[in-house]
Amino acid sequence: MKKLAFAFGTAAVILTLASCSGNNDKKEQATDQEAPKTTKVEGDKFTPTTNIRYYNMDSVMANYELVKTYNETNLRATRELENAMQSRQSELQRLANNIQQKVQSNGYLSEASYNADLADLNRKQQQAESYLGNLQARAQQEALRQQQEFLDSIDNFLASYNRDKHYDAILLYSPGQYFNPALDITADVISGLNARYKKSEKKADAPKTDDASKADAAK
Repeated sequence: MKKLAFAFGTAAVILTLASCSGNNDKKEQATDQEAPKTTKVEGDKFTPTTNIRYYNMDSVMANYELVKTYNETNLRATRELENAMQSRQSELQRLANNIQQKVQSNGYLSEASYNADLADLNRKQQQAESYLGNLQARAQQEALRQQQEFLDSIDNFLASYNRDKHYDAILLYSPGQYFNPALDITADVISGLNARYKKSEKKADAPKTDDASKADAAK
């Protein structure tokens, strides 16, 4: 299970209706085109006869607290990267404008001083590119880490969840597939994932609480 999102395309079907009327000298043709109208149809629930279940990944991603935390973290990281890019672009533009103004006003007394300023601009531009490139690389690495942790958390939960259920398969729903709605365990998956996530957060905070208690006891 490596898909985190699903995309589907819809094709428009054009129906052309033609009617002809008139006499031997004149013929008229008319066409009518209508875009298909689609309405979501809910399937009927009935007693399952197979030992399988399914869940909806879109719903999981929309309600899993781990994903929400990642989204907030990535939003802050994106803003920091944008601010860093804007700051360095402004600085480079300022230096380039200063060089241009000095050239136009004959502010350089020698070619050596001009070359020195130009070299400084190039050096700072390379530094900016290197810095921003490192930020982007770290962001990509973090995104891969988050994706792997997300997938691992689902795999681990399903393995634990199925120890008692003993389902033959837990499938991933995607548009274009049909399952008896009675087999839908999406709510259970979301609830279980969030419970495990909150529990892991408490464990992560526990050492801090213990350290604080020891510090208070020492006083």
